[in-house]
Amino acid sequence: MTLPDNVQLVLFGAAGDLAHRKLIPALYDLHREGHLPAEVDVVGVDLKEMPDTDFVEFACDASVTEGRFFPKDADSTDWDAFAERLAYVQGDATEAETFDRLATRLDELAPEGPRPDRVFYLSVAPFLVEPIARGLAAAGLLDDRDRDRIVIEKPFGRDAASASALDEVLLQSASEHQIYRIDHYLGKETVQNLLAFRFANAMFEPIWDARYVDHVQITVAETVGVEHRGGYYETSGAMRDMVQNHLLQLLCLVAMEPPVAFAADEVRNKKVDVLRAVRPITPDRVHEVAVRGQYGPGYQAGGEVPGYRAEPNVAARSATETYAALKLEIDNWRWNGVPFYLRTGKRMPRRVSEISVQFRPVPHRAFPAGADEAFQPNRLVIRIQPDEGIVLRFQAKRPGPSMLLQPVAMRFDYDEAFDTPPEAYETLLLDAIRGDATLFMRADQVDAAWHVVDPVLEAWASAPPAEFPNYAAGTWGPAAADRMLARDGRSWIEPLPADPTPVGVAPEAVSDAHPSSVA
Repeated sequence: MTLPDNVQLVLFGAAGDLAHRKLIPALYDLHREGHLPAEVDVVGVDLKEMPDTDFVEFACDASVTEGRFFPKDADSTDWDAFAERLAYVQGDATEAETFDRLATRLDELAPEGPRPDRVFYLSVAPFLVEPIARGLAAAGLLDDRDRDRIVIEKPFGRDAASASALDEVLLQSASEHQIYRIDHYLGKETVQNLLAFRFANAMFEPIWDARYVDHVQITVAETVGVEHRGGYYETSGAMRDMVQNHLLQLLCLVAMEPPVAFAADEVRNKKVDVLRAVRPITPDRVHEVAVRGQYGPGYQAGGEVPGYRAEPNVAARSATETYAALKLEIDNWRWNGVPFYLRTGKRMPRRVSEISVQFRPVPHRAFPAGADEAFQPNRLVIRIQPDEGIVLRFQAKRPGPSMLLQPVAMRFDYDEAFDTPPEAYETLLLDAIRGDATLFMRADQVDAAWHVVDPVLEAWASAPPAEFPNYAAGTWGPAAADRMLARDGRSWIEPLPADPTPVGVAPEAVSDAHPSSVA
């Protein structure tokens, strides 16, 4: 899609943490690489009193500390050109006067000629989304259905009912095609590459189904605790914060059918089909297919760390889960009988996000006795972070006079093959500016995702856990998660180490299992 000639990007919550860490640096990096329109204004809106000059200083600090170009590649002329496009409007997002002042400022900044496209990015607390949408609509700032867009950060409700209620409010202010629900995971290059990997390579797509795939594991592990987010996390938990959006998005990309064309609605239709095909989790099955956990005190990076209940703004006997694991099954021809295991947790041994596709063993091994003692199934690992890449594990003959098989790894590494990829927010901001909704979530996709996890959340709410905390910080989660896979004759796959294994070497990374108590 082509860039519009001129754009006004309005950033609500412009003085906040997300704007400083991600959004403003991403905009400057896009400017440095020449991806923004020639005529672009970035207008910050926040409750904090701040003249334009102070907002420029705030943006400069953000770009210096968080951007890809500053300070190594800083160019004063280039920064000055970007700084000229920055403006600020102080105001309370719940008051109509704020939107009237914003409308006046946007008109003053607009060049002569056709009215600019306008993108309103809501980097705000969830309770402010509705008043901002109503305020924008009342001020006539969403009237142009083709050129005005509103971008909303997760969470999109707390369950299907609240998400639907939020959509009703949004649709009173804008059309569905104007609403861009952002999940930053979808902006990661490795996540997007799933589509290219699957649908542009003839050797993989024919074996991407139940005939050849034994099971799929999706892991998103974090080493950090909740830190300063205790107040938010107490109302969310791992299932709402990570599984309902990030992990289910990855599931959709792994399991979706080939799109007819790489167009926004076509790709999103295929994702919705996956979520609607997920076998419903009935209340009597929750204990079989879902596991929750909460970290207690433990050790990480050589030091002792507190348990979740000792974190700031967390209740002393909190029942909030910091770990969640799900077994999902997709009832369609492609995936019938193939389980998808999803897990996420805080205070894990390593920060890692990866997808492991384990293939079925060959039907007959025609090798001498003992030749395949080290045999391990073929596996494809798609590493999303921190070391983006793809690893294919297969069997090879070990050098020597005897026929001895050994698993080896063939590796593709993004950093070696390409220049440093753009940050996820760069990709998503640019798509919002261009009006490309392919990587953004549609209302029916959000609704379908909530219907997958709602039965689990309802069951957990009706029966608070008695054993929390049930895993130590620095371990891979509760023993119940291991038992869930053991009932299927499987085990969790050890994520790849941060230090990549050289091509052709079979390291500990090919291990199939790990005890949950080992860091």
